Amino acid sequence: MPRQIKMLAETASQTAGPYVHIGLAPQQAGFDIFEKNFDNVLVSPQSKGERIRVECRVFDGLRTPVRDALIEIWQANAAGRYAHPGDKQDKAADPHFHGWGRGCTDFDTGLCTFDTVKPGAVVGRNGRLMAPHINLWIVARGINIGLNTRMYFSDEEEANANDPVLNGIEWEVRRKTLIGQREASASQVVYRFDIYLQGPEETVFFDI
Repeated sequence: MPRQIKMLAETASQTAGPYVHIGLAPQQAGFDIFEKNFDNVLVSPQSKGERIRVECRVFDGLRTPVRDALIEIWQANAAGRYAHPGDKQDKAADPHFHGWGRGCTDFDTGLCTFDTVKPGAVVGRNGRLMAPHINLWIVARGINIGLNTRMYFSDEEEANANDPVLNGIEWEVRRKTLIGQREASASQVVYRFDIYLQGPEETVFFDI
């Protein structure tokens, strides 16, 4: 007699919220539960390279700011090397720069900021040089799987023109969704990067 297999019903899916802040960024939600909290500052006074601030906003399909998104970034240091043992590039490490940060969009303004350094160019898996960039991971209510994207720099036009990832995106208008815009002030250099989850301006996201 053939063996009967009992079919189980599919369990309900679950998004990343609304409790994502309590588990990953409790201070944002007003909880002090971790001895050491992850934060949005990747630099110390001894870090090498140009200091920059990255300002991110996340918008839904109606261009409404998403005020409860959580964003993580990771990047190479100013010399173009990641703070990871898997990075075997012959480039200088920076023990004062850890290259990873976590922040949340402000509940009132929708703005998320990171204090870091401008990264150097890195060599990709295929051996081709990639333009300086920052990797981002975004989660929020309504997102079942975290979204991965990149921010390139508007003042790196030549490097961007030769970047293998950007060149792999067919439409130029879509490539522009990955470019952070440099704005210099008297006190600091700011790159503004708006992330659109849906709609005609939808940011390019990567399946990794």
